[in-house]
Amino acid sequence: MSNQLLHSFLFKGKTSSVIISQDLPDIERLCAGFSSPQILVVCDSNTKVILNKISGFEKVPACILSSGEKAKTWQSVEEILKTAVQAGIGRDGLFIGIGGGVITDMTAFAAAIYMRGISVRLVSTTILGMVDASVGGKTGFDFLGIKNLVGAFHPAEEIFMPLSVLESLPGSEWKSGFAEILKTGILSDQEILAILETHPINFYNPQELKESVYQKWFQELIHRCVAAKGKIVESDPEETGTERALLNLGHTYGHALEAIAGLGNVSHGEAVAWGIGRACELGSMLGITPPERKQYIMQLLKKLGYCTDPEYPCPNWDPDTLIQAMYSDKKKKGGQLRFIIPDTAGAVIRTIQADEIAMVFQTLKKKG
Repeated sequence: MSNQLLHSFLFKGKTSSVIISQDLPDIERLCAGFSSPQILVVCDSNTKVILNKISGFEKVPACILSSGEKAKTWQSVEEILKTAVQAGIGRDGLFIGIGGGVITDMTAFAAAIYMRGISVRLVSTTILGMVDASVGGKTGFDFLGIKNLVGAFHPAEEIFMPLSVLESLPGSEWKSGFAEILKTGILSDQEILAILETHPINFYNPQELKESVYQKWFQELIHRCVAAKGKIVESDPEETGTERALLNLGHTYGHALEAIAGLGNVSHGEAVAWGIGRACELGSMLGITPPERKQYIMQLLKKLGYCTDPEYPCPNWDPDTLIQAMYSDKKKKGGQLRFIIPDTAGAVIRTIQADEIAMVFQTLKKKG
């Protein structure tokens, strides 16, 4: 696969471009337009290996953070800012984030607030990062046990997606990423769902996963997801309308699950997948999700190995605590919970009234 510009979308008059390639970009391409003293690279203890593969970065200042959701904190953002100051990065500088969603979110947030905003470019190294987290300009970190509570909109100028780096991803990361692929298919692209149906994947077979990176069907999934999200973001960049909010399908349930389990103890993708199933159940009760649509989505969730049980097998499971966590999430509006509910062909936003909360409880309890 040669380098190609998959999509270029406007974010409040600024262009954000996605470049998908087979291999890592070289330092000249990554830093085009910037001199090395004005560049700071941010990665974590895992993606430092990827940084070391890019010749020429030996003399570029780097901030290496701990890996994982538990490191998505203000302390990590502060470390990025401190390193930038020590390196003498000015307002005409560039931050480059190399990693999954945790690193790209924090790097872009730090760029948004450093000297009131400087340029940022990203190298996305996970499936979830490629199909969702790195695209669209949402940045931030977790605070008070609430996922992405603090953030800003600050899109990257360029987002590089070198597919070869996915070879080394563990199965858990693949499974997490495929949940966001499924979400995108449900929202806006039936062909994504068709590909998932006809190409079953074993997340526990490392060789199969490694080979999938080079398959046309997998590459098409990445292309379609990025194109779909780019189109939505361009139409509603800061979620002031309703279209971008639809991307939160599964997230009202999912973020609450991550919170009560302890951030990092349940992967974001698996929490979202479980949340999609719960949203279908709620949609069925509300008369929004047709029975055949619910059955189709549930079958795909099961085929991919996601939990579809009302009660998620995690520590601290408690429906009351989970619903309380929903009220702490930033997606509520006017003090009321909002859910994205699958309908006939896509999804709709549904605000839950006080007398309907009992339905939400019902989606969290086994029938019997």
